[in-house]
Amino acid sequence: MSHSTVPRSRAEADTTAKSPATPDGATGPGGRPPAPKPSLRHRFRRDRALLLMTLPAVVLILLFNYVPILGNVVAFQDYDPYISDNGVVSILNSPWVGMENFQRIFEDSAFWQAVRNTLVLFFLQLLLFFPIPVLLALLINSVVRPRVRAIAQAVLYLPHFFSWVLVIAVFQQLLGGAGLLSQLLRDHGYDGLDVMTDPNTFKFLVTAQAVWKDAGWGIIVFLAALAAVSPDLYEAAAMDGANRWRRMWHVTLPALRPVIALLLVLRVGDALTVGFEQILLQRDAVGPGAAEVLDTFVWWNGVRNQDFGYAAAAGLVKGVISIGLVLAANKVAHLMGEQGVYKK
Repeated sequence: MSHSTVPRSRAEADTTAKSPATPDGATGPGGRPPAPKPSLRHRFRRDRALLLMTLPAVVLILLFNYVPILGNVVAFQDYDPYISDNGVVSILNSPWVGMENFQRIFEDSAFWQAVRNTLVLFFLQLLLFFPIPVLLALLINSVVRPRVRAIAQAVLYLPHFFSWVLVIAVFQQLLGGAGLLSQLLRDHGYDGLDVMTDPNTFKFLVTAQAVWKDAGWGIIVFLAALAAVSPDLYEAAAMDGANRWRRMWHVTLPALRPVIALLLVLRVGDALTVGFEQILLQRDAVGPGAAEVLDTFVWWNGVRNQDFGYAAAAGLVKGVISIGLVLAANKVAHLMGEQGVYKK
């Protein structure tokens, strides 16, 4: 008699009969179906300690990040904060103007000048500032001695803790009309120069300041990604005959690709935010024609000119465009095979 025709024992048959099949045919240990998914109430009781720990942070985010979004209603009003000492009462009693503020924005040449300056600074910083932390991280990671690597990392990261006032003061002492570079040129018979007040070079000046101050922060992120790369991959590539550059191209850069894609998406989301404090401190030195960006445009019209509804409308337009840029950049990351900010 063949093995397939041997009758099973009564116990085996009873066990099989008592084990209901799941819809997808999956069974748990011993032929039992998998455990059912715990209910929401059960998960809440199980994780209540963690939920209580995160509750203060959630409350702060809701209070300072989401509740103020309701204030965007002033973009559709001729908002007057002096109607009442209570801001809510002022909003309720301010006259409704509908889309008038948005119409004024699209007809304002100063607004489009601010948009143009913002986009120019963004693309310039994307091309010059974004790749530098990657290159510096690769350079530091190639250093063999850990002590030299730690010193280089600390020196590059230190300017991140400086305020923009201090950063601009340092550049003023170096590139200003009475700065070190200008004095050095005069000592050798040349005319001095003042980069800090030149509108034509302002965009490059702002980019250089951003690189000096914040490149160290990007290095930390990319070095953390490089630390997760298994040394076995480098050893296997070396055994296959790959030289140093080949190992960097086929092992190191693919390991950094998800982090680069994520940071690039976030950077595109901040395309219309190019450094409010940094530019505001230097706006008067070069003039609004070269230094006016969307953030300073909103500040100037809202805080200085007291035109709160108009400034809120400009800020709302900026926010909507930023959301669209994030979604578009995240879609590009998905097409490249990366996760981006969120999965598909």
